[in-house]
Amino acid sequence: MKAPRLLYADFDGNIFDHPGLALAGAAGGRWETVEEHQCIPLPEGSELFLLPGRMPVGVGRGGVFEVLETDPSDERRTVTAVAAFMAPAYAATLSAAYQTRPGAPNLPLFSYAAVGFHEGRFVATGLRVDPLPRQDPARFPSPARLSSQANRRLRENPHNRLWQHLGTCALTYSCPAAKNLMLGRWEGPLPTSPACNASCLGCLNDQPEGRFPCTQERMKFSPSAREVAEVALYHLRNARDPLVSFGQGCEGEPLLQEELLAESINLIRQKRPKGTINLNSNGSKPLAVARLMREGLSSIRVSTNSLIPERHQAYYRPRGWSFADAVASVEAVKKAGGHASINLLTLPGVNDRPEEAQALFDFVERTKLDLIQWRNLNIDPEVYLAELGLSPLEERLGLENLISELKRRFPRLKHGYFNPKLD
Repeated sequence: MKAPRLLYADFDGNIFDHPGLALAGAAGGRWETVEEHQCIPLPEGSELFLLPGRMPVGVGRGGVFEVLETDPSDERRTVTAVAAFMAPAYAATLSAAYQTRPGAPNLPLFSYAAVGFHEGRFVATGLRVDPLPRQDPARFPSPARLSSQANRRLRENPHNRLWQHLGTCALTYSCPAAKNLMLGRWEGPLPTSPACNASCLGCLNDQPEGRFPCTQERMKFSPSAREVAEVALYHLRNARDPLVSFGQGCEGEPLLQEELLAESINLIRQKRPKGTINLNSNGSKPLAVARLMREGLSSIRVSTNSLIPERHQAYYRPRGWSFADAVASVEAVKKAGGHASINLLTLPGVNDRPEEAQALFDFVERTKLDLIQWRNLNIDPEVYLAELGLSPLEERLGLENLISELKRRFPRLKHGYFNPKLD
């Protein structure tokens, strides 16, 4: 059984597989060897990234890690490490292995899976965590057809600011959720909040300290309840397997718009008593969550990077709330008979540490959680480990083993990537 080969980029950005070094991965600040069985063909829709200021690390003879500093074909030229940004519905099980040069810039807010070359194709260290095809690239039409359908929706709703905003999300930022809304299928987004009550280290749309470049723009207005209900009702009535969700990547925290959400849900339920209305949230206001459940909310997905309060605090940097509130929000939904999941932002070598696994087991047991959505954390791994105060790990379960253990302990707990349609 041959290990995949290491990938590197030359001075001009061309990507090659190394003739003598095997692929290595990284987890929690430690390099690891990679075997063939740990890899899958690079999923369609994934991207290859160059990692500026970072030298690739491979495995040489005798399993010795080697830092590749220069191009094998021209030792006068430097090389750059390469990583994969995995397509939706896939989780990375190892990060790219590299050594950072002095003065290297922080990596942008993406995830960086280990990627190699094996038997004529790219392979990556990961696994599929959800079989649903909602964001599979093959399920999206040509840009021309998408543009045609989106522009038809926008012409039909010229005075609805939320429709217009989501048109920009679909056509400019290529947001899969917004594109699915325009195509009339699956989960429809309902962003509402230009403000937030956290300063997440890896916030995609607001980086006031300039530590990372923002990968998308935050919405600058709050729609009216009528505008929200118009989008939601159209989608719930006309789309294939529809559900709608507050809380998107283009906004802040939707619970700061409690009154707007309550009124919107009320308007939707007046005309659509059934249908899944979901809330993606940081869970910061459990009393508001309980109220929204009374209005007709179906489910919640609370995002967290860790079930250990201090590590949650270090990443989310909450203002006026704590991890205990997030737990209480999950419990409020379960008490009201709703569906509760967490959006677990994972990084290999962090979330599969023994203490993280135990905290997750305890949380599932306490809350009777319905679903874990496994998401790759988009962040520079070295910055993240430093913020959490974590040293290189000594022991880890591995993501696959962690999921297997969860299935053994909690047979009713579901695992996936997408919010479920409940009715």
